[in-house]
Amino acid sequence: MRTPQISIAREGYPFIFFSAFVTLTLALIGLVTLTLLGLVCSAFVLWFFRDPDRIVPDENDGLICPADGKVIILEKIFDERFLKQEVYKLSIFMNVFNVHVNRVPLDGSVERVFHRSGKFYSADTEKGALQNEFCATRLTTGSGRSLVFVQVAGLIARRIINRLEPGDKVRAGQRFGLIRFGSRVDLYLPLDTEFTVSVGDKVRAGESLLGRLK
Repeated sequence: MRTPQISIAREGYPFIFFSAFVTLTLALIGLVTLTLLGLVCSAFVLWFFRDPDRIVPDENDGLICPADGKVIILEKIFDERFLKQEVYKLSIFMNVFNVHVNRVPLDGSVERVFHRSGKFYSADTEKGALQNEFCATRLTTGSGRSLVFVQVAGLIARRIINRLEPGDKVRAGQRFGLIRFGSRVDLYLPLDTEFTVSVGDKVRAGESLLGRLK
């Protein structure tokens, strides 16, 4: 079995280089205290953009976790924004200490990717869920079922990155983007989903199994 490796998300390189440049400049002009602070900041930025390999569970119709964090919502709702029907909504909150690379939850075809500008309230609140900036991806599985996964900006997170485009064929566990500096990912799922997690559980992107589509 291949040993998982830890790499750096390419979106983090500008932040890492800038932080390192500022730290080096402070060191060259002899500002010791600020240089030490710069080293701490540089180390945090490098660590924040870590992108570890994950061993994706080999499960037919298994729902792979799209984000590191904590399950904060699992409920049945009528989805008025995306699927226009009753669904299960599962929300995962990411804090600044979690890995922020997001992954595709199921094999399928990308039908639509749509972005909406909005506010930047705390992502773990109802107001944040309804009014914050988001980027939603609608996916159709091989069996014809539709689901949506939504990257939601937060109080600190101000940049959503989604590399998917309509027509893309994707695999469960595949990296597709990230949200910088903490936020949440919402899943809108068919009612025949059978869950293996509950509210309060901590989960890992590309590794934790959230449930199965029956």
